[in-house]
Amino acid sequence: MHEIKTITVYAASSSHIPPQYFQAARELGKLLAINQITCINGAGNSGLMATLTDAVLENGGEVCGIIPRFMVDAGWVHPAIKNLIVTPDMHVRKLTMAEKSDACIALPGGVGTLEELLEIIAWKQLGLYTHKVIILNVNGFYNDLLAMIDKLYRENFMTHNLSGLWQVADSPEEALHIILESEFFNL
Repeated sequence: MHEIKTITVYAASSSHIPPQYFQAARELGKLLAINQITCINGAGNSGLMATLTDAVLENGGEVCGIIPRFMVDAGWVHPAIKNLIVTPDMHVRKLTMAEKSDACIALPGGVGTLEELLEIIAWKQLGLYTHKVIILNVNGFYNDLLAMIDKLYRENFMTHNLSGLWQVADSPEEALHIILESEFFNL
């Protein structure tokens, strides 16, 4: 296994969500920072993306924000991100986030987060992405999605069970444990 230096984190941009999701974003940001793992995210200035960025930076870590030009022009970029990559569109953004990462974690989120998560799983199925994908199932957030994917398999919309393409974690600590394959990382 190669050393994990960067992790892409997909996350909600909404700020009107339950507090346990913000707590998970703060915990994940802190863990990334103290374990010297660069956080790659969508560079947003609201919701879990902003909370994650703030936690990484407050704990001395590094963030690489990847954001399309139209979002920068709309004023949606987090002002504290120094390492910012501006892409021409969403497609290049997602490709760049995948190319720069040694693993991916999906915090809870809306349709954008779901789309990013399902796309990276599809890429992994096709062999285009070879790193770990972690679904951070805080408070059972992804239970219904996981049940839907299981239904796809049971009803033969998938030729075989693809659940090995991702792993599920219930906490940020468990997510890093899975990615780093070690009980030993800084808490």
